[in-house]
Amino acid sequence: MTVATTAAAPAPTGLPTGRNGRPRAVQVVKMLPLAPAIGLMVVFLAGPIIYCVYAAFTNMALTGTGANNVQFVGLDNFRKAFGSSAFTNSIWLTLVFTLISAIIGQNTLGLGLALLMRRSTKLVRNFVGTAVIGAWVLPEVVAAYLLSAFFNDEGTLNVILHKVGLPGQDWLYAAPIIAVSIANIWRGTAFSMLVYSAALSEVPKEIEESAEMDGAAGLRRLIWVTLPMISRAIMTNLMLITLQTLSVFGLIYAMTRGGPGTKSQTLPLYMYEQAFSFSQIGYGTAIALVMLAIGAVFSLIYLRGLNSEAA
Repeated sequence: MTVATTAAAPAPTGLPTGRNGRPRAVQVVKMLPLAPAIGLMVVFLAGPIIYCVYAAFTNMALTGTGANNVQFVGLDNFRKAFGSSAFTNSIWLTLVFTLISAIIGQNTLGLGLALLMRRSTKLVRNFVGTAVIGAWVLPEVVAAYLLSAFFNDEGTLNVILHKVGLPGQDWLYAAPIIAVSIANIWRGTAFSMLVYSAALSEVPKEIEESAEMDGAAGLRRLIWVTLPMISRAIMTNLMLITLQTLSVFGLIYAMTRGGPGTKSQTLPLYMYEQAFSFSQIGYGTAIALVMLAIGAVFSLIYLRGLNSEAA
């Protein structure tokens, strides 16, 4: 004999119910403790974002006509931006800065340090960890001052070059975008190192030992065994450090102020100059939205990579 069983239907209450069968009034009551947090997010997060979007389509300014008579100008700010050689130069420098200092520099060096610390002695791990994390926790202005002293005409780098018979130069003038990229690598590598150290600690040693017994040792084991197993950590780290690097302002401003000329003027510095030095708030906000769009494109690329790994 087969006995059919059915789930007990919820007792009728006469009240509207949600998808889970519970009365909506009960669900609303349970959401009440979250109301203050939601309200704060709307006021301090969503509110400024909405206001910035509005400002980007106006002639808002700190002085002049835009200060007293704000008018809607449509896409004029964006047309002005994409028709400006200074703006396109700042986009190019932002991409170069992000590629060198984050995608190549911090990501590769962080992985290398994590691999080194995984196989080194406790003394080496403590020394490397202290040195790298110490650079990370330094205030941005202090880090900028130290790297300026390292790269300037009479700095440490030129002293070392002169000692080995090589000519020195003022690196902040001759190659400013390279100098600030190296400074950002020096300061930000600790984050990637910590992410990869955590990911590598989850890789079973038995799998690596089996791969080594099968002939996949050294670099081959790293490429074909270890890296695929931490691919999600790689994509997550790339997304986080890319978004962080796109918005770097204080380090570059303290080292070069975007100069000489505009040779190291990335988008955050160009936006600051237009909004606060030239008082064009609307135009500066439009540039900020472009920078937000660039970050969104990078995020979608990395999220697509994460989803493909999960599939």
